[in-house]
Amino acid sequence: MKKKSNLNPTIFVIFGGTGDLNKRKLAPALYNLYTEGYMPEKFSIIGTGRTSFSDKKYREVILENVNKFSRNGKVKDESWSEFEKNILYCATDITTPETFENLKSTIERLQDEYGKETQIIYYLAVAPNFFPLIAECLCKYKLTEDEDNSRIVIEKPFGHDLESAKELNLLLSKIFTEKQIYRIDHYLGKEAVQNMMAFRFANSLFEPLWNRSYIEHVQISVTEQLGVGDRGGYYEGAGALRDMIQNHLLQLLCLVGMEAPISFDADEIRNRKVEVLQAMRPFKAEEISANVVRGQYSKGWIQGQEVPGYRSENGVDKNSNTETFAAVKFFIDNWRWQGIPFYLRTGKRLNQTSSIITIQFKDVPHHIFSAGATETWQQNRLIISIQPEMSIRLQVQAKRPGLKMVLNPVDMVFDYKGTYNTDNPEAYETLLLDAMNGDQTLFMRGDQVEVAWELVMPIINAWESKKSLAFPNYQADSWGPEEAEALIAKDGFHWFTLPLKDRD
Repeated sequence: MKKKSNLNPTIFVIFGGTGDLNKRKLAPALYNLYTEGYMPEKFSIIGTGRTSFSDKKYREVILENVNKFSRNGKVKDESWSEFEKNILYCATDITTPETFENLKSTIERLQDEYGKETQIIYYLAVAPNFFPLIAECLCKYKLTEDEDNSRIVIEKPFGHDLESAKELNLLLSKIFTEKQIYRIDHYLGKEAVQNMMAFRFANSLFEPLWNRSYIEHVQISVTEQLGVGDRGGYYEGAGALRDMIQNHLLQLLCLVGMEAPISFDADEIRNRKVEVLQAMRPFKAEEISANVVRGQYSKGWIQGQEVPGYRSENGVDKNSNTETFAAVKFFIDNWRWQGIPFYLRTGKRLNQTSSIITIQFKDVPHHIFSAGATETWQQNRLIISIQPEMSIRLQVQAKRPGLKMVLNPVDMVFDYKGTYNTDNPEAYETLLLDAMNGDQTLFMRGDQVEVAWELVMPIINAWESKKSLAFPNYQADSWGPEEAEALIAKDGFHWFTLPLKDRD
């Protein structure tokens, strides 16, 4: 085990400590941080929930799930026996404020033991409707008064629409300062996403070309083979636009479209992201049908198994109007990007699970090679793959070996697995460590959330006011509705995908 970090003593309070997010993501991430030497010398993890558990029983539950979901496999007995000493359980009913008294006593006891510099991180791994109740109880019991050492982490969705997002921001601002609020989007913690900043701003090669003079268009696709599974009830109230485009995909767009920050400072970087969203062209009601496509999957076959259509999933209305696919053409109206389309696409039950950002560069101004010398002509593309593989590839034209001048596309590839021998940390490991370090660079700010909602609200309002008579309009294992192909084809382009590679 590595040497402990020099972080101040830390108390993690996880609301929803018996829930799925903690079992699958948070607990394994905290254990991995511990075994790799990133946790403070003194720390405690307090799980909360309505279920009555002893510390011993709760530790057994956490152990079972760390063994099941940690990227490093089963725990090592020696490290676990030390780690589990720091796990506590405190029965707390969010709807019964009096139960916070016991939580307060536990926190105060640990603060007395660890010292006055102890920092407390409240992680709200619960449904969004509980955010206000928890925030108000923390305030009532004076558990947030130390602005320098108390933080709150909340998971998306940050509101259901613009109005509710503003209400949530207002409520939080009455209890916490903005520097205490960590709005987590796990996509921003992914290694390949973080590398966007390094790739753009630590190299002189691409930034001079990163504008409307050289780039023809940008695509951001986040596609899933899975359906809604057991999240049908949640998804009915969300849909692809709210669940993915309003947050994950717009955040990726910001990383592509932002101006160079002055420094690698959290607010400096977030300022640049907000500027991108503010510069994006808002939709008028009459423009939506020409720039936006929605879809819903029907039954089909995936990997030899028949899968149900969305309307047959558990918790879904048999006449549901909720979209499981969305594609949008955006424009950024500023000096760098004027006139360059950004195509965003996401959906469930599609042909493959992948997340890729593709920048297509403009064609050469003059073709000097004859048509016969070109086996397959393709403009230069930069493809940033987030999943299933993590890679950055530049596609260029090159001469094929032989006696004749024959051109074909080749890939110059930076592949994480082929370059580095170490395992990549999970996104939650990065983000939890950043929260402990007080680094908000990869977390969304309140104004950023509101501007993103403002951008998609015209689409949401149009879709909710008019039921789609075409649903379901794409089959499981397809690439979505035909209208999505038409959306990009009318501009002379097509959606890009990466060929799936067999993995050993």
